[in-house]
Amino acid sequence: MRLKRQDGPRLGDNGSSGLSLPPAVSVVLGAWMLSWPAFYNGFPLIYPDSMTYLDDGRTVARAVFFHQLSGYYGMRSFFYSLVILPFHQNVTPWPVVAVQCLLVAWVLRLVVRAIAPLLGEAPYLVMVLALSLFSSVGWFSCLILPDILGPVFYLGAFLLAMAPETLKRMERWGLFAASCWGVASHATHLLLAGVLCLLLAAMAALERRPLRQIAAVAGKVTALAAVAAGAQLALHGYLYGTPTLNGERPPFLMARVIADGPGRQYLEQNCAHLNWSICSHVNQLTSDPDQFLWGDDGVWASASDAAQRQLVREEMPLVQATVRTFPRQQFARSFGNFLSQLWLFGLYDLDPSSWAHDQFKTVMPASQGAYERSRQARNGLDLEFFTTVQYWSVLAAILIAAGFVALLRRWKPRRLYQLGATIAFLVVANAAVTGPLSMPEDRFECRVIWMAPLFAGLCALAWLNQRKAGPSPEATAEALEGAGRMG
Repeated sequence: MRLKRQDGPRLGDNGSSGLSLPPAVSVVLGAWMLSWPAFYNGFPLIYPDSMTYLDDGRTVARAVFFHQLSGYYGMRSFFYSLVILPFHQNVTPWPVVAVQCLLVAWVLRLVVRAIAPLLGEAPYLVMVLALSLFSSVGWFSCLILPDILGPVFYLGAFLLAMAPETLKRMERWGLFAASCWGVASHATHLLLAGVLCLLLAAMAALERRPLRQIAAVAGKVTALAAVAAGAQLALHGYLYGTPTLNGERPPFLMARVIADGPGRQYLEQNCAHLNWSICSHVNQLTSDPDQFLWGDDGVWASASDAAQRQLVREEMPLVQATVRTFPRQQFARSFGNFLSQLWLFGLYDLDPSSWAHDQFKTVMPASQGAYERSRQARNGLDLEFFTTVQYWSVLAAILIAAGFVALLRRWKPRRLYQLGATIAFLVVANAAVTGPLSMPEDRFECRVIWMAPLFAGLCALAWLNQRKAGPSPEATAEALEGAGRMG
């Protein structure tokens, strides 16, 4: 029986129904939900690297805006440091938490609208609340690091490339800017931009789109990476006199192949005829890359500036020689690191750091007392409990997503499937980049694993959206086309 028009759901301007709430208000509420770990802690979450990001912004800003060049600018992302500097001003990091939570909440709302355009604000808020309580998204939104900007870029690039019709013009520009910031904020994000470009182009090709549309999909992600890479080259060229993507970074790959074993074995066999600086340390090399780089008596930390520059020059020759000499051994160790990283996504890296505590005296003295009173500084965060919650939520997300995909098979929601494939690919690719190239560490995978529960939530919202749209795939397609034409 056909229902009368007044019996059906009332649609808003964007085709949604449900909770009547301005989008900006729902984003603010979503950001507030994401920020609970910072309030629970009593202070924004701090990692040792956080202090360098907070400190380096001043030095780089003086060089860029006042031409006060320095001999050293740091080794982290200058673009993350520069963007957050006006918000914290070396006084308090709380505004940085607000910015990151608002950005994540906004991107999540755009994703929800692209997948379930007929639903109102209430389902979005319920999903954000569930994600903030049962996954790591809130923890990383409150962490003073660029880690959360990786998923912002991945989701933003997907929307720009595969669902641009769901975005308004200003949303496209805002998403482009946020995604560029995400790419430029961490070296691994730039590496993953390349594989994401290939993945999305392959998806467009599998849809048998015209070559022009496939090129447009790849071109949008390429443009994001190109703008970020170009900005890095220009900034590093201005600061150092030589354009480079990495700046003055430590020899991470050298530390990795030595810690894996094949690099150390190559040095032991060949240092007799090599005039390398690293050979003077061959008898003190360990299987811990952290000790190599950051230990008080580590090779890198204890080296002079000239010796550090020499070690950087020796890095790639050592890596290439190691791979040529011990290809199977190095591949086996790298593959093992990848597998370890894939299943390592706890919150244990948020333990207190004495080094970070000491840095507050010079980086942010006005906030030192507040940090010392935080749960994190007093080792009062129940990280084991929240890690257990995260592991069970990921397992539950896989089962829930599988169940809803079965329920949705009649409707074949193409965009949802594409986003699911993108998320799965990036979770694996992130482990493949960080584990073998740096080291297996909880933080590296924890920053992206929350997108698995996100996909499960989107599957549930897509199912609700289909039920609201109508009983037939044809009716759903027509409703989605009308509701999703936002631009």
